[in-house]
Amino acid sequence: MEHLLTETEYKAIAKNLILPDTAFIDGRFQAGNGAVMPTINPATGETLSRIQSCDAHDVDKAVGKAREVFEKGCWSHAHPIQRKDILIKLCKLLTRNRNELAVMESIDSGKPIRDCVLVDIPETIHAIKWHAEAIDKIYGQTAPTGNDALAFITREAIGVVGLVLPWNFPLLMLAWKIGPALAAGNSVIIKPAEQTSLTALRVAELAIEAGIPRGVMQVLPGHGECVGKALGCHPDVDMISFTGSTHTGKCFLQYAAQSNLKKIVLECGGKNSAIVLEDVENIDWVAQHIVNGAFWNMGENCSAISRLIVHKNIKEHLIRCLIARLDNWKTGDPLNPAHHLGALIDEAHYTKIVSYLEKTKKAQSDKETFIIGGVAKKPYVYPTIIDVADPDSALIREEIFGPVLSLITVSTGDEAIAVANDSHYGLTASVFTSNIKKAMRMARALKAGTVTVNCYGEGDMTTPFGGYKQSGFGGRDKSLHAHDQYTELKTVWVDLNDAADEDAVE
Repeated sequence: MEHLLTETEYKAIAKNLILPDTAFIDGRFQAGNGAVMPTINPATGETLSRIQSCDAHDVDKAVGKAREVFEKGCWSHAHPIQRKDILIKLCKLLTRNRNELAVMESIDSGKPIRDCVLVDIPETIHAIKWHAEAIDKIYGQTAPTGNDALAFITREAIGVVGLVLPWNFPLLMLAWKIGPALAAGNSVIIKPAEQTSLTALRVAELAIEAGIPRGVMQVLPGHGECVGKALGCHPDVDMISFTGSTHTGKCFLQYAAQSNLKKIVLECGGKNSAIVLEDVENIDWVAQHIVNGAFWNMGENCSAISRLIVHKNIKEHLIRCLIARLDNWKTGDPLNPAHHLGALIDEAHYTKIVSYLEKTKKAQSDKETFIIGGVAKKPYVYPTIIDVADPDSALIREEIFGPVLSLITVSTGDEAIAVANDSHYGLTASVFTSNIKKAMRMARALKAGTVTVNCYGEGDMTTPFGGYKQSGFGGRDKSLHAHDQYTELKTVWVDLNDAADEDAVE
């Protein structure tokens, strides 16, 4: 069980960090050919590092190295147990350096140190270890062919894979992708978000120490329109796995169509709903899950609860419980372990979130009423709940990606389902009810990739994660299903007929 250090100890660690400032190509740090890209601490505005970013030339170089090592086979053709052992050694190195990584993640992204220590780092290690342990436990298949033939169905590594990461969970999303991708034997090129490049670079360094061959895991910091697009359009990249906005996800589909029709897997936006019916038994318990689902990681979470759909008969009771629960959620310096909420990722995102609050205040409409919050002090936005009666409100329709929860009142379960499904997105949803039959009927009716009952969550590493509609495309993260997207299926058909026997029959 992880435990928290003091604020003083975390700040001491931060002061002594050696932060990377170049790309990681062919097993070593080396400067890219792009512009200098400052990495800013969202909480303080301090420049942490000035990274020499990459450009299309660097992408070409990294892809060439990745292809070379893939064809050489030192990783792609290594015995599954060998790959497993090396990835488990990487997990041991991550464990040994967990406090350094947690602090680096916090100062780079604005995430609360308590979340980095208690959630992100342990889950990162668990994800890589889980996929490593699966390497020698995933079997091929044989087809029911009859006695005159034998058909093998096997998986083969897809080749050179581009992994494009978001800024809200830099380490965890890295682990979700490199776990199955490396387990399958691929060479991976990681493009971290330009706001949060530091931990990916450090993990790549530890990967070499663990024994992963040079060129198998490379990290190219840079802007999406340069590095991301170059990866998406590169004719020798076999696959892109992307987590981020729906708009950018659509761009990768275009890049694939314009180049080599590479495989694209997208995990995109969400406008996730939580339905609370009038028969719930413990409203305070419900409030605890709603607050966690809506405000964890400052709402900068694709699976965050952003629409609370509540039956009119328990609305006021639930509101009182939500307000009481929020008393324990303190906002402030991310390196203070007492704080549950840290800084938003950057000034542009802060301005975007505040614009929703300002529009609501200016409208002064009874269709949008603040229940709590609406307060912002750069770089922090405090937890906000808004009662929304207008079904066409931007608060209902658009992915805000911040600590803003919209409450919608309904009269029936059928109305709740209709409201929940009235969205372009379909990533996650939650249902709270004491009637299990009703819960299962609603879970089936909700158009979402993950539906939780009487809790907020995303399942665990054994369950696939991804969405319906514009929330996802092409595959799933987590679980054994994640291995499918990083491999190609091959059928080997063996004719068992004896030619001499056939001649004799003739």
